[in-house]
Amino acid sequence: MDLQQEVHKSGGFANLELLARQVVEGFISGIHKSPFHGFSAEFAEHKIYNNGESTKHIDWKLYAKTDKLFTKRYEEETNLRCHLILDNSSSMHYPGIPKFDRGNLNKIGFSVLAAASLMQILKKQRDAVGLSVYSDTYEFYSPEKGSERHHQMLLNEMDRVVSNPPKNTATDSYTYLHQIAEKLKRRSLVFLFTDMFQEDKEEAELFEALKHLKYNKHEVVLFHVIDKEKELNFNFDNTPRRFTDVETGKHIDLYADNYKESYQETVLEYFNELKMQCAKYRIKYVQADIGENFEKILTTYLVERQKFGD
Repeated sequence: MDLQQEVHKSGGFANLELLARQVVEGFISGIHKSPFHGFSAEFAEHKIYNNGESTKHIDWKLYAKTDKLFTKRYEEETNLRCHLILDNSSSMHYPGIPKFDRGNLNKIGFSVLAAASLMQILKKQRDAVGLSVYSDTYEFYSPEKGSERHHQMLLNEMDRVVSNPPKNTATDSYTYLHQIAEKLKRRSLVFLFTDMFQEDKEEAELFEALKHLKYNKHEVVLFHVIDKEKELNFNFDNTPRRFTDVETGKHIDLYADNYKESYQETVLEYFNELKMQCAKYRIKYVQADIGENFEKILTTYLVERQKFGD
């Protein structure tokens, strides 16, 4: 059972696009400390040179600065199609937050800001991005496009998602991931943001749906979004508490300290099983803690983008 507290209506983000831009700018400014040293602020307009390519478009000025070979990208180039998928079930809206900012996020807020930040990079690189949102219904679908109008439409949809938490809404990943797999006609890089809270019997069905995406030659990244402090470490003060499953309405009363150790063992076992299943089907598994920054998300994108072009 997903041990959660009640969620409340959120005010959403004051300016999602601005926050996403700040996340990306901060990531780029610090990128020289990462394995992508040399990408600098110009990385969005370049791609790494691969042996065998024409040397015609190598940026020799950037080579002189970085000692690395990059080729210039051009406006008509669209080398990547990316589809973002958001799990919008009730558990993703835990904990309830009146107003979001970078330092105050729940799981859906973290997922939306991460997705918007990926969209900022994709826009800079003139790549096409699409979006799907699902819970117990297929709430939204838009195919991959690269226009500014399309970008704004997706931002507006994500604003809607964070501002309107559903009540007692479960997740039907199996059904809607299969539908998404059928809709994606061209090879894409697929990012799924989900907390993976579901009934045990649904786990096998979920991986069947992810296998469908893999079968269609898409590269799939599962961002497992968690509130590590509460959902893994189970850090609550030891007073009587009522824990409510926001997807089913079921509840249980207990002292947290009495169950902390066994709870952690069970959850860790489940998380390790998820990692093994992802490895089995060659799905990239990334644990995304809402208490951390977005570097892991954006670095994963850069790594998977490079692999996607191989």
